[in-house]
Amino acid sequence: MTHVPSSGQGFSRRAFMGSALATSGAAAAVLGATAAGAAPAEVAAESCRSADGPLPVRFACERRILVLISEWGYWGEELVAPVEEFDKAGYHVAFCTPTGKRPNGIAVSQDAAYVDPPLGRTVTTPEMAAKAAAWDDPSTPQGKRLDSPRNLAKWFPARPYFAAPDFVRALEAYNRALDAAVAQAIGEYDALLIVGGSGPIVDLVNNQRVHDLILGFHGVDKPIAAECYGVACLAFARDMLERKSIILGKNVTGHCLEYDYQDGTAFMKARGQSYDFNMGPPPYPLEFILRDATGPKGGYHGNFGRELSVIVDYPFITGRSTPDSRLTGRKLIEVLDGTPPLRRWGW
Repeated sequence: MTHVPSSGQGFSRRAFMGSALATSGAAAAVLGATAAGAAPAEVAAESCRSADGPLPVRFACERRILVLISEWGYWGEELVAPVEEFDKAGYHVAFCTPTGKRPNGIAVSQDAAYVDPPLGRTVTTPEMAAKAAAWDDPSTPQGKRLDSPRNLAKWFPARPYFAAPDFVRALEAYNRALDAAVAQAIGEYDALLIVGGSGPIVDLVNNQRVHDLILGFHGVDKPIAAECYGVACLAFARDMLERKSIILGKNVTGHCLEYDYQDGTAFMKARGQSYDFNMGPPPYPLEFILRDATGPKGGYHGNFGRELSVIVDYPFITGRSTPDSRLTGRKLIEVLDGTPPLRRWGW
């Protein structure tokens, strides 16, 4: 059994400069359970349900999921489908964006007639297009849920520049603030989901605060799910001492090379309005990044030619692209509350 420190004590974790983390009593209890390979304490024998019927879960669904979304455009289904699964399971869902702005859905993800260029077919059903549009509309009940997301920039501190004249004092202040933010995050939430789309390329993938949030969940062995280009965040979330990817030796999926646009990568400026900027192809091939980050003892699984690709290699749940969104949500539920809790799937 892993030792769990009492409130106010520190324990070693993979974080910048070996910073100590003070956990709350609730977070410590969860840490003890997850470190032993089990889900948190059972509160009742109750099954959750998905769109296709009961899931093999054993706990009452008193869970809290933190959903991180880009402010530069998310793909509608990659938000809607997993959140629908969490809602049906009775989970509480909270939303977070890099600076607290309301996120905007990518316009073509709300268009059932849009033909995805690499796949040569439509990827959004009329039903899902309508749901995505409802979530993007601030006047609807679904849309109102995105009105006041948690502000990551106010919640997590910025790491000081190494050239700062007061670097040591600034680093100490950063670590104090980081410890408090991480303790709050792992005390309040059971898992993290990073929503995909083109937007994460801009404001999530190389965002130090996002990396610190991920490292906080990883440091106490809590599940982390990511979709599409959101998976790149996992490759770059690294302890600043070791600078090794947290997915080194792990198995993941993500947007495969065959799915990458050759032209048309765009970002959202406001609801229904894209920036007047066509990046062409994405700035990097995600598949290559993930292959390198997982290393020789891990693996990237693109599963090109198969309709679905979701990989569970605890604590990570990764989904390749849009069609995998709902299954990503379901697998996260099974990781949290399955009988037994899911730890490996899809590879």
